[in-house]
Amino acid sequence: MRWCVSIGAVLVAGAMAGGDVAGVAAPNPATQLGLQLAARETHPSVDVELVLAVDVSYSMDMDELALQREGYAQAIVSKEFLQALKSGPNGKISVTYFEWAASSDQKIIIPWRVIDGPETADAVASEILKTPIRRASRTSISGAINFAMALLDEDPHRGIRRVIDISGDGPNNNGSPVTIARDAAVEKGVIINGLPIMVKELSYSTMDIGNLDFYYEDCVIGGPGSFVVTIKERDKFKEAIRTKLVLEIAGRTPERPIVTVATREPRVNCLVGEKIWQERWGR
Repeated sequence: MRWCVSIGAVLVAGAMAGGDVAGVAAPNPATQLGLQLAARETHPSVDVELVLAVDVSYSMDMDELALQREGYAQAIVSKEFLQALKSGPNGKISVTYFEWAASSDQKIIIPWRVIDGPETADAVASEILKTPIRRASRTSISGAINFAMALLDEDPHRGIRRVIDISGDGPNNNGSPVTIARDAAVEKGVIINGLPIMVKELSYSTMDIGNLDFYYEDCVIGGPGSFVVTIKERDKFKEAIRTKLVLEIAGRTPERPIVTVATREPRVNCLVGEKIWQERWGR
């Protein structure tokens, strides 16, 4: 593969110089695509490829959904975020934002965009806020991770780090087991961080669990430096989102270290959501 790329590079260089290469045609689109992919892999153009995967399942009330939207929008334009942005060698990131619920229900709100300063940050934040809020059935964290991985493959920019940021207020209860999706992502060098939302009293109807933070730590996050920022108070919602994004962009972790599932047994049954769904609805 490297040899083919080198030959293609020589041909492109010759064509750009205006010289003729005897008996050799101009490089075809496949060759050019190969060159672009090779450059993307070897020369990262952004510091982080960040996927924001946001839960919109029915267990989230409208107030939570609004706070979540506002939290991400305000975090992206905050001075702390913009300072963290400039701390990287490239001074920019690529970001995409999508909402998820069931394993087959994901909606892209922000396609891949580059944020490199206040203007691009404002544009992304404005687009997040102007999109109508929606809700949908079921909770598939595994589906969100798999969808995020497909988005990372489509990102035209290559980052030094690739991060999936998942927010949600309940365990996986639809699609494949979350640990399978997590492990597949981590194996490909992707970091998964979590934002478990625990601001409501436990409710039978919404399939809440009391230790959602442990569930996210043991079953959802993964990769070097992965971490969880838990939201337990509504008035801390926006602050928590901002803190998490700043840590991700700056490549830091919270002061309290997270011990990942790789080094100990999970404290929570990673199939707890599926188990609860089966017990209540038998399907």
